[in-house]
Amino acid sequence: MTLAQLRAPGGFSLASDPAPVVHAVENPSILALAVRRFGPDCPPLVCTSGWPNSAAIHLLRLLANQGAILRYHGDFDGEGIRSAAYLLDKAPARPWRMTAVDYRAAAAGTSHGPEPGRLTEAPWDPELSRAMSEHGTAVVEELVADVLLADLVEATEWGSSSDQS
Repeated sequence: MTLAQLRAPGGFSLASDPAPVVHAVENPSILALAVRRFGPDCPPLVCTSGWPNSAAIHLLRLLANQGAILRYHGDFDGEGIRSAAYLLDKAPARPWRMTAVDYRAAAAGTSHGPEPGRLTEAPWDPELSRAMSEHGTAVVEELVADVLLADLVEATEWGSSSDQS
């Protein structure tokens, strides 16, 4: 969606009981996997398609203003951490499976891969950048897609997700 589409007259409302959980991801391939798996019953999922632009931030703010609980996941690389920090600063989202523990679990099955690039501290978990630096391998979202989709199944079954890292 474009910013102009989001600002167009008209509106939307979300069911408020229970408050919907809206997950957001960085990569379109995760959205495609979710749509393929869930079809029209896909839980609410937003894709920033890389760096969160104005439209993505505006959409997430609109959703939060309607009572949605927002969770965000991105790539475990330098740019992914900076993108996540930016989004978490601009919208009332919480990290979703974006801790050092989550990275280490994902990296354990990733012996080869690109370096994580220039790392900056993750404001939500100071240990995350240190863990990425020590392992020296980026972990893209596609490598943890099964875990993310399992969380979406849980969100579908229970109407909301439990507090996930």
